[in-house]
Amino acid sequence: MAARGLRESAEFRATSAALRARLRRPVSLFFRLKERVIEWFLLACGMLSAIAVALIFFFLFKEGIVALRMVPLSQFISTLSDVTKYDPVEDVTTVVGQQRDFIWQPVSETPKFSVVPLMWGSFGIALISAFISTLCGVGIGIYLSEIATRRTRDIIKPMLEVLVGIPTVVIGFFMLAVIAEPIRALASGGVFSWLHIPFYNRSLNMFVGALGVSFVIIPVIASLVDDALRAVPNDLRAASLAVGATRWQTTWRVTLPAAVSGVFAALILGFGRALGETMIVMMCAGNAPVIHLNPFEPVRTMTASIASEMGAAQYGGLHAHVLFLVGALLVTMTFLLNVVVEIVINKYRKRIRL
Repeated sequence: MAARGLRESAEFRATSAALRARLRRPVSLFFRLKERVIEWFLLACGMLSAIAVALIFFFLFKEGIVALRMVPLSQFISTLSDVTKYDPVEDVTTVVGQQRDFIWQPVSETPKFSVVPLMWGSFGIALISAFISTLCGVGIGIYLSEIATRRTRDIIKPMLEVLVGIPTVVIGFFMLAVIAEPIRALASGGVFSWLHIPFYNRSLNMFVGALGVSFVIIPVIASLVDDALRAVPNDLRAASLAVGATRWQTTWRVTLPAAVSGVFAALILGFGRALGETMIVMMCAGNAPVIHLNPFEPVRTMTASIASEMGAAQYGGLHAHVLFLVGALLVTMTFLLNVVVEIVINKYRKRIRL
């Protein structure tokens, strides 16, 4: 106790001496100027980011509003098409009525610009991949934070970070060349052949695209969940274990609820990442702008349409302006999703007072 008191007294005297020296020699003008320059630089970086986002919104909406002036708004939801009937006796096709269809055919004789099939494909792939990634990513994050040893974590965590850096076109090619056809053969002629239902007869479909996107999202969610759980103070774990809770009960009822804001942010970030994915879905989802309730049918997403059609669209033409409108719609949905996430996270933080 005496040695501890002497050590604390010596530390106090050293701190007091440092304060007296600082008062005798105030901070130099150069040091204050350097701090002020750093503050201005950080402020400029923040303002530049806000200006960049505002310019992106302005440019997309400036080009997209032109499409609204050229095409009625209802045409972007559904298109009125003729219903025909063929008479094989007289070899004549007659129009018997009209119906509303959700068709995306921007380069046909009569262009059709319904964005509903594109939104269906985007949200379908995002939801399926988010479901798969949530189960795997949260499980991996809990394992790394609460169960794995330090040595195991030092091996797995860098591998996840390397997987995040793999180009998406490589993952898309891997799914296209290695995964897609074996899954189709297994589903249509193997395990489910006794059902006699050809519900899985295409190699490239929504499920394969979502599975490829999951390979990109799982490392992101796992890493963020691991960081969120490790940010929880160890005092909460110690208190839970002290009252007799098991390790799993502590993780499930104490640690995870305390980190729910970070975990929820990771899940929504993964969903937004899936919503904006381009190369994987363009290579693996089939690129068919149709609406199917069957998740094993080909679809086309908004990002795939922009990437595949923008190069062939004439700049300043109707097709190009419609693609800009699709991009503005995608950015708006992503922005609103982030706003909702921020509101929910703030409510959870206030509830648990972290």
